Amino acid sequence: MSSPSKRREMDLMKLLMTDFKVEIVNDNMKEFFLEFSGPKESTYEGGLWSIRVELPDAYPYKSLSIGFVNKIYHPNIDEMSGSVFLDVINQTWSPMFDLVNVFEVFLPYDDELSEDDYAYEDKQFADKADL
Repeated sequence: MSSPSKRREMDLMKLLMTDFKVEIVNDNMKEFFLEFSGPKESTYEGGLWSIRVELPDAYPYKSLSIGFVNKIYHPNIDEMSGSVFLDVINQTWSPMFDLVNVFEVFLPYDDELSEDDYAYEDKQFADKADL
């Protein structure tokens, strides 16, 4: 087993030991789904979302690909494709990150939004959800 394969396997095993619901798609451990609930006291509280994750052959030297399977309205997520725009995933990726770190930092995204983002987010969510 090559070094990237060992790292992918180790990171995925660590993720499986967390409270996240993880469903591995196939035996090569390059694709999986992660399910999580919306953060408490946020617009997303009570929601349940699924994320599709793809690990490239060169993981951890190349960043993973993350996209929401179901609709979510947020300034850092493409409304049509579900792709995530976060810098940690795309531009500032480092092999120092592991899957648990990425999802622990990524999922509580509401805590990182400014008041302007919240206003945008709440209006967009309300408009889309007909609230």
